[in-house]
Amino acid sequence: MPDYYADKLSAERLKRCYEVAPPAARAYLEGEIEFVLTKIDPSQSVLELGCGYGRVLARLAPRARYAWGIDTSLTSLRMARAYAGHGPGYRWALMRAERMAFRPRVFDTVLCVQNGISAFHVDQATLLREALRVTRSGGRVLFSSYTESFWPDRLEWFEAQAAHGLIGEIDYQATRDGVIVCRDGFRATTVGAADFAGLAAEVGIVPRIVEVAGSSLFCELVIP
Repeated sequence: MPDYYADKLSAERLKRCYEVAPPAARAYLEGEIEFVLTKIDPSQSVLELGCGYGRVLARLAPRARYAWGIDTSLTSLRMARAYAGHGPGYRWALMRAERMAFRPRVFDTVLCVQNGISAFHVDQATLLREALRVTRSGGRVLFSSYTESFWPDRLEWFEAQAAHGLIGEIDYQATRDGVIVCRDGFRATTVGAADFAGLAAEVGIVPRIVEVAGSSLFCELVIP
C-alpha cells in the first residue's frame, strides 16, 4: 500500500482530521498525551516516530531537553515547524521510522502513538527493533494502539473524517473486528495486547501493557 498519510493525509488535511474528532476521540487523544508526559523529564531526549504536523511534539518538547520528530511527509514537517516551533528544543527530519539514520542509543524516550505501529504499514517487528536500536540503556520505547472497547468511538471518528472528504467512503462490509477499510484503499488496523506481547517476546524484553483512559493500549519497553 502506498504511504497514504504522506500522499493524501498530510499537513492541513491531517490537522483537519483531529479538528473533526468527536468528544470521545478528543478525550482519547488528550489521554495519550497526558500519559506520555508522565514518562518524560527535563533531562531527557525524545524522539517521536510519525510526528505529522507536530500535534504531540508541541506538548512534549517543553518538558524535555530536546525532542526530534520524524515523518515521511515533507509538507507535514514544514507545517510542524510553524505549528510546534523550531527553537533549540525542536528538531525535525524527513525519515522512515523503520530505517532511521540516527546512531544507536541516542534517545532516552522513543514514542509512536495514535496507532502509528499499524498506520505506518511496515513490518511491526522491524519497526520495534529500530526504535529499540536508537534508545539508550535505561530508556524506554512507547507504542500505542486502541482498546477493543473504544471501537464504536473510533468508527464514529473515522465516519466524521469520511464525511468531510478527508478519507474515502467507508466500506462497511469489510470494516469489522478493529479494522476500518475505505473504498479508496485506506485501511486502518489495530494491535492488541497479545500482539504487543508477541512483538516484545521477539526482541526479548518483557513489556508493560496498560490501558489508558479506556481508549488507548500502551506497550512500554524499558531497555536493559
